[in-house]
Amino acid sequence: MGKLAYVFPGQGSQYVGMGYDFYREFSESADVFHSAETALRYNLTDIIFKGPEEELNRTVNTQPAILTTSLAIYAAMKARGFPEPDFVAGHSLGEYTALAVAGGVELFEAVRLANLRGKYMQEAVPEGLGAMYAVLKLPPEKVEEACRLAQEHGVVEPANYNSPEQTVISGEKTAVEKAGEIAKQMGGKVIPLKVSVPSHCSLMKPAADAFRLKLAQTPIKNINIPIVQNYTAKAHTMAPEIRENLYRQIFSSVKWFQSVLYMVEQGVDTFVEIGPKNVLSKLIQQTVRNVRVFNVEKMEDLEKVLKAI
Repeated sequence: MGKLAYVFPGQGSQYVGMGYDFYREFSESADVFHSAETALRYNLTDIIFKGPEEELNRTVNTQPAILTTSLAIYAAMKARGFPEPDFVAGHSLGEYTALAVAGGVELFEAVRLANLRGKYMQEAVPEGLGAMYAVLKLPPEKVEEACRLAQEHGVVEPANYNSPEQTVISGEKTAVEKAGEIAKQMGGKVIPLKVSVPSHCSLMKPAADAFRLKLAQTPIKNINIPIVQNYTAKAHTMAPEIRENLYRQIFSSVKWFQSVLYMVEQGVDTFVEIGPKNVLSKLIQQTVRNVRVFNVEKMEDLEKVLKAI
């Protein structure tokens, strides 16, 4: 019998109205949305369900919104009798959702951490100075080389190793543009991302340092379901390691496809993405063959996926 992993999306998967059908149908899901509002002391649910989009897309709202929606969907899955996973993992912000699902942090604290993380990241680099580009059709080592060649123009680093054929770069706008040009000359396809923050590069160190204090004050528990963390692409269960990796994750590359490969090596053959859209499902399919990949985003996915796994 193969193992089961639950994975959780990060920023970029949000849309107005996400999770509303679960809110309407499951009291367990509605409780998650209400608890998040209590934790933040503002009407996050309104922003999630009604928008406007610009408000939802502000990092400080996006991060708790995706976390809350994913946890609300997971609450419905638990109510429907879904099994516990053997591993959890999340992409960037999704790591906080994964940790909450594994029982390492309470919902209340997780939502507040997501909100503060967004706030510090937003404040670390004035808007318009940073940029992020997705580079497709180039192996990671070529993208790393493009970043090295562009470094005389400023900070530019690989931010997300999403799949063997997709790496996101992040840093100062001029340097990112230069690295993008070099990547194109190497035969890559380059897509500028609509983000207000250059995540997962050394420009985020001040945000991480400010956030570290909040992390230190947050009760994080040892867990029984291992979390495969972005910073190491390995499984962790002990609170001090988890906390340190959450801190480093903010200014380091997200090793997503390496995390997927690690889970497969540990015997995972079924991945279920929980939350808005299916970004991670696609990246997993680009990374490994011969595994089953599902996503639970809408009410109708519940029965379908429960039967299949």
